Amino acid sequence: MGEFPAEARAALRVAEIACGPVALKAISNRRGSAVWKASGPRGVVGIKLGTGEAAEVTAREAAVLDQLPGCTVTAGRFADGTWYVTPWLAGPSTWQVFRPVRKGDGGRKEALAAAVGLCRAVAGLHADGWVHGDLQPAHGIHGEDGTVRLLDFAWTRRIGSTPWTAFHGTMIHLTAPELAARIINGPQPVETTQPADVYALAGTLWTCVTGRWPLDYATAGLEKGAPVEAIRKAVAHRAVPMSTAMPWPALQARLRYVLLAAPDDRPTAAELAKLIETVDA
Repeated sequence: MGEFPAEARAALRVAEIACGPVALKAISNRRGSAVWKASGPRGVVGIKLGTGEAAEVTAREAAVLDQLPGCTVTAGRFADGTWYVTPWLAGPSTWQVFRPVRKGDGGRKEALAAAVGLCRAVAGLHADGWVHGDLQPAHGIHGEDGTVRLLDFAWTRRIGSTPWTAFHGTMIHLTAPELAARIINGPQPVETTQPADVYALAGTLWTCVTGRWPLDYATAGLEKGAPVEAIRKAVAHRAVPMSTAMPWPALQARLRYVLLAAPDDRPTAAELAKLIETVDA
């Protein structure tokens, strides 16, 4: 994934102030956004670098983190972009917690607790007046104490504000139909919504259970590799049927209800947590 850029050494200094001498591990690097894990004798932090078009997104995410309760962030700029440093969130992702379920090796009790925890984390964000905008299976981290922390706030906004000039969607497979329609038809900027978050939340949990996206694209004639624009149009018109893979019917029936409901009829994230609590492991 390349060497840590020397021009962003100010971020390293911040990491070393917090952790002592650090060892760096490259975690991801795509579309101008790179994440590094910096581990030292006094702690672990994450460093995110954004270059090119991702520089603005990284700066926006740092600004959101600075406003969220319980978050600590230090940000800065370098020649080619922006960076921020924040404490590393330790623990498995929701996708990882559900791995035994997908493999048929049990783990349903733990998975249900994780699902409820993720819903409550989203509900807490919503109650504080925010929309996440990019919920995915890897964007919830489950701590040993049972707390769930969310990741990737690049498209997060406070209700009543729109910090971007254009929005063309995030993970298309978890995009609510009404949001897909607005992206197609405009006007821009498109505002993400809490009901769309709940759709993505239900879709995330469905994917964690089955290992597949909630919609059956093949049945709709959208084979693997279909253009995003074609998928978005089909999603917007609800022209893609739900997947029939139902390895956990009791949980998936509740998720299916959310995914098929009109925006105004969807439960809130807090209500979805209560629905999932009634599922037997």
